[in-house]
Amino acid sequence: MKKFLLTCSLIVTALSFAVANSDPKPETAAEPNRFYEMRIYYPTPGNYEAIVDRFRKYTCRIFEKHGMTNVGYWLPTDASQEKIIYILSYPSREARDASWKAFGSDPEWKEVVAKTEANGRIVAKVDQIFMTEAEISPKIKAVKKPGRVFELRTYSAAPGKLNDLIARFKNHTVNLFKKHGMTNIGYWLTTQPDETGQSKLVYILSHPSEAEGKKHFDEFRTDPKWVKAKAESEKNGPLTTKVESVYMKPTDYSPIQ
Repeated sequence: MKKFLLTCSLIVTALSFAVANSDPKPETAAEPNRFYEMRIYYPTPGNYEAIVDRFRKYTCRIFEKHGMTNVGYWLPTDASQEKIIYILSYPSREARDASWKAFGSDPEWKEVVAKTEANGRIVAKVDQIFMTEAEISPKIKAVKKPGRVFELRTYSAAPGKLNDLIARFKNHTVNLFKKHGMTNIGYWLTTQPDETGQSKLVYILSHPSEAEGKKHFDEFRTDPKWVKAKAESEKNGPLTTKVESVYMKPTDYSPIQ
């Protein structure tokens, strides 16, 4: 009997250990080792829809074929801003470079380019922003909730203040966003330093609508907890020198909607 009880105890202990160690990363954890790239395409005159459609019909699928993960595709809600903003992720920077090399030499892609650009180039310019996930980022998931709008925000930190800015987000801002009806989609740090030698903080929020997003931000800014946190964190000066915001709508083929 004692041997039986001892055996049962050992089995329970082993199972408990296996469960406890089967998934050491919380569901909401960021993936700091994954490499991200935000790309912004500007069309040649009259070819905005052609670019958007080429991604829909061909490009996204060929990206996946070459080991690139489509994270999200968005268009500015401001119709005067003709550009498509999208994010890809890769296992590493080296994997990114290898994937793009393979993509560029893929005969299928070359055929697509020949067909879609028979009357001339459709892309005038491409901006690239390389990024890694910030420690404050939730796990980035391909969730579709029809009707949402998204807001891309880019913060330039004051000289020497990037760590303080991230700490404020970690200790206050992220949770206050949730409190005021804003959904944290993802947070990244650019790998290219700015003129101060620091990364920029890039993040995306989602809102039920653009109007509600602006309303929620106004409520956030006047929240006593935020007013206090901002004042305490800026006793020695502002933490940012520039904040940029772009409201976006997802394309019909975006993994995040």
